[in-house]
Amino acid sequence: MRILASTAAAALLAIAAPAFAQEIGTEISAPAGEGMLGGMFTGARDGSQPVVLIIPGSGPTDRDGNNPMGVRAATLSLLAEGLEQQGIASVRIDKRGMFSSASATADPNAVTLADYAGDVLSWVSVIKAETGVSCVTIAGHSEGGLVALLAARAGGADVCGLVLLAAPGRPLRTTLEAQLGASPVFAGSMDQIRAMFDRIEAGETVPLAEMPAAVRGVLPPPVHPFLGNLFRTDPAEAAAAIPGTPMLLVYGEKDSQITLEDWHALRTARPDAHSLILPFATHALKDAAGNDPAAAAATYTDPDLPLTTGVAEAMASFVRLHAGN
Repeated sequence: MRILASTAAAALLAIAAPAFAQEIGTEISAPAGEGMLGGMFTGARDGSQPVVLIIPGSGPTDRDGNNPMGVRAATLSLLAEGLEQQGIASVRIDKRGMFSSASATADPNAVTLADYAGDVLSWVSVIKAETGVSCVTIAGHSEGGLVALLAARAGGADVCGLVLLAAPGRPLRTTLEAQLGASPVFAGSMDQIRAMFDRIEAGETVPLAEMPAAVRGVLPPPVHPFLGNLFRTDPAEAAAAIPGTPMLLVYGEKDSQITLEDWHALRTARPDAHSLILPFATHALKDAAGNDPAAAAATYTDPDLPLTTGVAEAMASFVRLHAGN
């Protein structure tokens, strides 16, 4: 089982570790926090192509969609490559405090969703200024989808539309409790875990000695403030708050982290949203044949596996449709 969490816990493990870079494009930067954010621009930079800003998921996930904890799917670099083939430019980014964005904050755990959303708007401003496009489409994978929703609320006409790729539709606590409860490792501790979550949601940092032993290595105290921020944020509520922003929802039926319940929550909040449901795709937006656990695991670790057919094409169609808002 893969824990969704903000895997902000993972942020503690290896922010200084090298990303598994896929050098598809050229470097670009934007101001934020105490320094600069780093990203990779793929496609035409002269304004002749619509531009998509791609936000990575939770924890120490880099701009290519990889992280030092063993995820090497390269989902986001493959997406940038696929969009380029469809005539769509993209900027994929490293999050505040991580990898090429390390200078933006000394502590990558001392962040909020509002910080990340503000960083996205900084990127939108830089992209508009550099390319001359009138607006930018924001695409967020997993937790990045929640950041995209919050950024769009403040972005107004600068945001052409939103693409939510395997993004949460329910508060993280709901999803996390379901994931933990389904695992024999955590099932026996769920009453204590829920009590700990009550304290975190209320804004408390729970001392390590007071935490259930089963989750001490997964959700250590330094990540509790950000985790509480996630617990208190409802993605469906955020989606309903931006009724005029075009939206595309992309979900895989074999995703064990974000399920079609999340899609349903967002679709209920925004019944006008476009949807693309991928019957064989995992959370990495790659197909896993049959019910073979090894095949599903390979979608997270094999960068040579292609994205599910149709993802880049559907995104490109949506972007072109709304590029002028």
